[in-house]
Amino acid sequence: MQTATEWFFLLEAGVVAGIIGTAGGITSLVAYPALLAVGIPPLAANVTNSVALLGSGFSSALRAGPDIVGHSGTLRTWLPPTVLFSLGGAVLLVVTPSSVFDSVVPFLVAAGSVILLLQPAIARWQARRGAPASRAAIGAAGAGVAVYNGYFGAGSGILMIALLLLSKEPVLHRANALKNVILVASDILPAILFAVVGTVVWPAVWPLGIGAVIGGLIGPSVARRVPAAVLRVLIAACGLALAVWLFVEH
Repeated sequence: MQTATEWFFLLEAGVVAGIIGTAGGITSLVAYPALLAVGIPPLAANVTNSVALLGSGFSSALRAGPDIVGHSGTLRTWLPPTVLFSLGGAVLLVVTPSSVFDSVVPFLVAAGSVILLLQPAIARWQARRGAPASRAAIGAAGAGVAVYNGYFGAGSGILMIALLLLSKEPVLHRANALKNVILVASDILPAILFAVVGTVVWPAVWPLGIGAVIGGLIGPSVARRVPAAVLRVLIAACGLALAVWLFVEH
């Protein structure tokens, strides 16, 4: 049972997490440590985080309309496999030990952050080469990101943005909007699974979730107004910070 101080702490953490996550950063960079800070064990914090942050995903997806016009084909391509593999990742979390997967999480997040930083150079190399990234490679990487999204999720947004920039959408704030829509659709079934069989701490879900909805409504406006070069560095810095934190913790 949270005290009033903890309740408002989680509400504020949810607002900040929603803004960061829907503007292209990592929602769990704030939300997951906040849950640990109020005494919730790691596994319970992970599933509670997944359920609570659906709110920011829905609110950011609602704000994504102007940025995803004309991208229905991209959504049709990415949504079915991402939803399916995210559910697979959630099932893995429920039925298997996490030690092996946890050991590679920091490296996945760091890799996505570096790819995001290098994306302009990669795009120039692709233009000189005259060919986009291999569809098979992008598809395999997308499946891996989706499994990771269902399993733990922290940093999956950065990995998804990096893949979208390499394949379908070279403009950062539009790739971010597409990511918001794809991931919220992919988070619904894992959240239901966690709610049914996981150790969700419901008293913590409500303040964190309410804050995340508020932050999710604000975040897309931030993403549209911040210059792409600055946003790229900020997102990547969040990712590298999370990678270091995850490496130290695990």
